[in-house]
Amino acid sequence: MTTNKKFRGYVGTYTKENSKGIYSFTLDTESAIITEVKLAAELENPTYLAISSDNQFLYSVVKENDLGGVASFSIDEETGELHELNRELLPGASPCHVSISKDHKNILSANYHKGTVEFYLVNTENGRVNPASSIVQHEGTGPNKERQEKPHAHYAGFTPDEKYVVAVDLGIDQVITYTLQDGILSKAASLSVKPGSGPRHIAFHPNGKLAYIITELSSEIITVEYNPVNGSFKELQYVSTIPADFTENNQCSAIHVSSDGRFVYAANRGHNTIALYSVDEKTGTLTFVEHTSTEGNWPRDFVLDPSEAFLVASNEKSHNLVLYSRDRSTGKLTLLQSDVTIPEPVCVKFLNV
Repeated sequence: MTTNKKFRGYVGTYTKENSKGIYSFTLDTESAIITEVKLAAELENPTYLAISSDNQFLYSVVKENDLGGVASFSIDEETGELHELNRELLPGASPCHVSISKDHKNILSANYHKGTVEFYLVNTENGRVNPASSIVQHEGTGPNKERQEKPHAHYAGFTPDEKYVVAVDLGIDQVITYTLQDGILSKAASLSVKPGSGPRHIAFHPNGKLAYIITELSSEIITVEYNPVNGSFKELQYVSTIPADFTENNQCSAIHVSSDGRFVYAANRGHNTIALYSVDEKTGTLTFVEHTSTEGNWPRDFVLDPSEAFLVASNEKSHNLVLYSRDRSTGKLTLLQSDVTIPEPVCVKFLNV
């Protein structure tokens, strides 16, 4: 367990109302409060963030007029301020997700509106993003006419062994695996999940053999087995994220696994809760434990802090961050603070420890 007393976090936002861009904050683990909320960088719709493993650079999705892409920033170690290095833009809507490889040489983005996955090389000397060297266009539709009228790539990241790239597409109910060679993405395998479920994100178990897919449209978590030989996935289990008697609109958002592999957390927008599950040691399947209110509206994301003694959730529509303490033995959350104001918060990330 890490002994740091303070951790710096960053929040990506929508800038449709009063937000100006990316905000930073400090989690004081001794006092158990979030403090020092301030604007770290001004830009349009930086809704998702990724931080290099050495904490030198931060990458954000960005919108600029009729273009969208990825922006790179250097991180000021003392102040936490972000200084923009460059941005690489493509025609059309901005991406909704960005991720970076462990060696921070490779960046992926997923574009919900265009149904594409983009690959960018990073200049490791200065952290700048090079132009996209590979763009993959997904094809198809799903049974939900309103939400699945075309592909909607919602996530693109690397498998734990970094042998493959994984893309999750809400519009076509597919999880697609790609190889990456000489800067080019090539399809390796695909998993078709339950029609109309609308898969959104995937989180890997620390053992590297299991993963959990959250579905936005059917409010479920799918436990899958990962095959590192060919990059394929196999379904093991479906569990609901909401009570059986909840009939109002709910759209799942983020999913994260504790580093000990014992617990999975999932966010419900609508039900406005974080759902907690225990992981079966032998099978990796999930058992529901409890729901915890997010003390606000539309929890777009959440994150475990580096010590994993705390969890921070972001409510987009009520403009607040919420801090919980986390019991490591039971996984359960206890509310500490819900009045941290940040406009239109979407993505929350901590610096690496």
